[in-house]
Amino acid sequence: MKKILLIILAVVVAAGLVALFIWRQQAGYTKVLTAKIMRQDLATVVSGTGQIKAKNYVNLGATAMGRVTHFAVKEGDMVKKGEIVATIEHVQQEANVHGQEASVAAARTDVSSYLAAEKTGEANVEHAKADLEQKKLDWDRAQALYKDGIMAKQDFDAKKAAYDLDVASVAQAVAQLNQAKAQTDSARGHLGTAQAALTYNKDVLDRTVAIAPFDGIVTNEPIREGETVVEGIQNAEGSTLMTIADMSIVTAEVKVDETDIVNIQLGQTADVTVDALPGKVFKGHVTLVGDQALLRSTGVATSQSTTGTEEAKDFKVVVTLDNPSNDLRPGLSTTAKITTARKSSVLSLPIQALTMHDPNDDKPKAQGGVQAASSTPAPKSIPVQGVYTVDKDKSGKLRVKFVPVTTGITGATDIEVLSGLGEGQEIVTGPFKTLRTLKNNALVKRDTEKPAVPASGSSS
Repeated sequence: MKKILLIILAVVVAAGLVALFIWRQQAGYTKVLTAKIMRQDLATVVSGTGQIKAKNYVNLGATAMGRVTHFAVKEGDMVKKGEIVATIEHVQQEANVHGQEASVAAARTDVSSYLAAEKTGEANVEHAKADLEQKKLDWDRAQALYKDGIMAKQDFDAKKAAYDLDVASVAQAVAQLNQAKAQTDSARGHLGTAQAALTYNKDVLDRTVAIAPFDGIVTNEPIREGETVVEGIQNAEGSTLMTIADMSIVTAEVKVDETDIVNIQLGQTADVTVDALPGKVFKGHVTLVGDQALLRSTGVATSQSTTGTEEAKDFKVVVTLDNPSNDLRPGLSTTAKITTARKSSVLSLPIQALTMHDPNDDKPKAQGGVQAASSTPAPKSIPVQGVYTVDKDKSGKLRVKFVPVTTGITGATDIEVLSGLGEGQEIVTGPFKTLRTLKNNALVKRDTEKPAVPASGSSS
């Protein structure tokens, strides 16, 4: 029994010595997480939320006053250009059209009658002229015979009277023809007036029928069949029959934070997701970047706001979908991720590795932690952005060195390195608290322990 106790005591002492050795070996070291500088593809993405909208839509308003007698479509139905979508009562308008059609028919009959009278008048003129020509020949012969003394004075006077009568007959026939032409012109005028009135009445009748102006989908019907509509200001109550949206060109209208709007330009690509269609990603491109700031709380433009309080602002950005789906509906909530910059195979480092370092911290300090005395006070320094690299010193120990870094575009978790580092260099990436307190030239040790994974079913 005594021997067993001595063996246990020896093991405990040995373990204590080993632990003491390890502790002394690690004393003065800081455990850090590290990573190596590598090349990869980076993309800067700006997100915005909003809703699906049709690029073209129309609020189909009432163009005639009356009761809605029939809706040919309902909300959600697809319509074709020229399709009748609704009708308003039109008994009076239809009666006016029929009455005016009868007036046009009567006017056409009058024109035909006067045209026939013209033909008769033209024939009478030709007949009178032919008769006059014969009478003129008789009158010319009578003049010669009378001059030679062969014709009696009574016969000569008869020939002259017959000739003068035919001259008057020709004039009368021409006057009658001109009168018939004038009556024809008047009848044509009456026909034109009747046709114009018919066109007007047909237009009034057509206004009682609502026609789809383009292919689209019915997105709203604010009134019901049997209700009365009136002509009025667009969108006024009782003046809009329905809203039709052209879904051939679909957009995602989103709001982007004011700090990101400067990076967004026309033509940039975007991935659009819709809450109602999980798992689907629609490709698109930016087609409009708003130049008016919108208050986040109200959505009102700052130029129209009367409040003087400062608050966060957004800008409107419109993304047009390249291949929209028939499942999309106006008003669906959407998120657009816009790629504002993209580079291939660039040096990059994890964003969390970046830290700010004060150059004054590297200056030698006297006992008590006070900087060495100097004849002139040290100028106020500006913190520098950079990372801590990990390298072995002459004795083989790992030490960190602060290196200023110039960065470029930012990805989701990594950022581009423009200068200061090379491919394959090892840098400190964390933990965050350690990075904040890490000093230049400090001894470090790589932390190879994996973070503990919570057991399934455990509660936080």
